Amino acid sequence: MASAAGATRAIVIGGSGRMGRLVREGLAARGFELLGSYDVDNIDELDEAAPAADVVVDFSAPASLPHVLAYARRTGAALVSGTTGLTEGQLSELRALGEKNRVIWSSNYSLGVAALRRATALVAEALGGWDVEIVETHHNQKADAPSGTAKALLAAVDPAGERPVVDGRSGIVGARVPGEIGMHALRGGTVAGTHEVHFFGTDEEVCLTHRAASRQIFVAGAVRAAERLLGRDPGLYDFDTLMFG
Repeated sequence: MASAAGATRAIVIGGSGRMGRLVREGLAARGFELLGSYDVDNIDELDEAAPAADVVVDFSAPASLPHVLAYARRTGAALVSGTTGLTEGQLSELRALGEKNRVIWSSNYSLGVAALRRATALVAEALGGWDVEIVETHHNQKADAPSGTAKALLAAVDPAGERPVVDGRSGIVGARVPGEIGMHALRGGTVAGTHEVHFFGTDEEVCLTHRAASRQIFVAGAVRAAERLLGRDPGLYDFDTLMFG
């Protein structure tokens, strides 16, 4: 599947955005051959005109997903997706693609966040009766809330999805409902991403925190995921399994 020169061929979706530009640089630094970059103005070219690559890396918007899926089906390319804000139906389409293609979708490609998810699951199990609040902070240009990573942390606390979730509180809300999980989104400045999971017990608190100093940590994880994914069988992978499994 590599080119004649031996390089792995890649295309980037959302390549003109801040994350997309860093991904292009990261792929080139690791020896990938970049065949193209596609954005809103030329995304239609993916359907028929785009050359076949070994892997497509998508850090764009949900609206691009139909074009990305069509391209992957046409070429058999592996897909590394970091697009957030996808609906459950769109995630189902990614799962369906994984029946024939190699696919990874993650809301966060940081190794530190992957470790945070694991730690959150362990603490949630150990402190089952404690109150839980999740707080995420991002730059003032982020479009979706709560973040995909915050949702992943929620799933780590409540894998069955049975507990009530409160997105912030306002007014006379009364006493905290036993078992509820608070989700809070902060937006401002140029924050790359901060996630906190607070566990409140009687007279004590445990707080797990991850702070991203720059987007480069997500780029490094996405590029490493692309490299590992190409060595796997078809399927839909999560970041933890691909990197730690």
